[in-house]
Amino acid sequence: MSNLKKVNVFRRSLMRNLTKNVGSVDIRNIEPIDKSKIKKVLICRPNGRLGNMLLITPLVQEVAKTFPGCTIDVFVKGTLAPIVFEEYENIDKIIHLPKKPFKELVKYFKVWTLIRTQNYDIAINVDQNSSSGRLGVKFSSAKYKFFGNLPEGVTLEHSDYDHIAKYPVYNFRYFLNQAGIEDKNEPIPLLDLKLTEKEIANGKTILDNIIDPNKRTIAIFTYATGEKCYNPVWWEEFYTTLKKEFPNDNIFEVLPVENVSQINFEAPTFYSKDVREIGSVLANVDVFVGADSGIMHLSSASKAPTAGLFSVSNLKKYEPYGNGSVGLDTNVLGIPDFIKAIKEILKK
Repeated sequence: MSNLKKVNVFRRSLMRNLTKNVGSVDIRNIEPIDKSKIKKVLICRPNGRLGNMLLITPLVQEVAKTFPGCTIDVFVKGTLAPIVFEEYENIDKIIHLPKKPFKELVKYFKVWTLIRTQNYDIAINVDQNSSSGRLGVKFSSAKYKFFGNLPEGVTLEHSDYDHIAKYPVYNFRYFLNQAGIEDKNEPIPLLDLKLTEKEIANGKTILDNIIDPNKRTIAIFTYATGEKCYNPVWWEEFYTTLKKEFPNDNIFEVLPVENVSQINFEAPTFYSKDVREIGSVLANVDVFVGADSGIMHLSSASKAPTAGLFSVSNLKKYEPYGNGSVGLDTNVLGIPDFIKAIKEILKK
């Protein structure tokens, strides 16, 4: 482990210990909430990764639906949030925590000042293990504060509760239920980039210049970070089988920002650094296949049927859902299983 990683591990551990008791109030004693008076909401998810931004879109949709007409500020890191939430009408301010707070102390303190001076009615922390998220809720002047955790001894019985996009919604519904707002037990919203018709049409134009528009289209993404990335030998075997099993369909590769290919660029390729443009192209494919990554979640948020490949990450926590999507555990399944899953998706 590099010295930088060791420092980050120590920093996160220290912050968790310092904030572990922040928000340890029992929400079962919360004061009743009048929905009509909730006008301004803060959602805290200070993480800059594309996947994590997309994974909070179900909660944003839930809040907007529960409190019609409210405005929502999101407390995040990085520069992707404005892109992800570009078409979300309820989003007002996007509050950025500097990536390196100790090198940007002025910006760092301005963030906390801004949070403190806003008149929020509710502040919500998405991830209970996020120290900065908990502090954001604590530091706000909101009347109602939800730190993301359930009271001790409370468990929610949902078969999909472990999913990182779903349990924040389930937990928030429990919080609201304690405040007198009925839980209607509706399906959890899907990840949603909210692509416009114009964007989707532009994506089709781009895709039609890469593949035969008269055939079904399979998109593959052969890259991922760290241990989640399958090696070239694995992908070469999979790609060879794909071509054999789907000889009459288009197969093209979506390239990562690093512009690398685990199949040595053997398939037609699409490259872009524009997140919404990538999403608009994926919105036009019949199935997307790729390892757990931000692009996999982008495919899901673009409403493409998505087959996610998992070898390291927790499948139940991160698997794509909706639109016929599936998560596939490559530790116990083989290429014939992946082919079968793709065929099932293409039948729908």
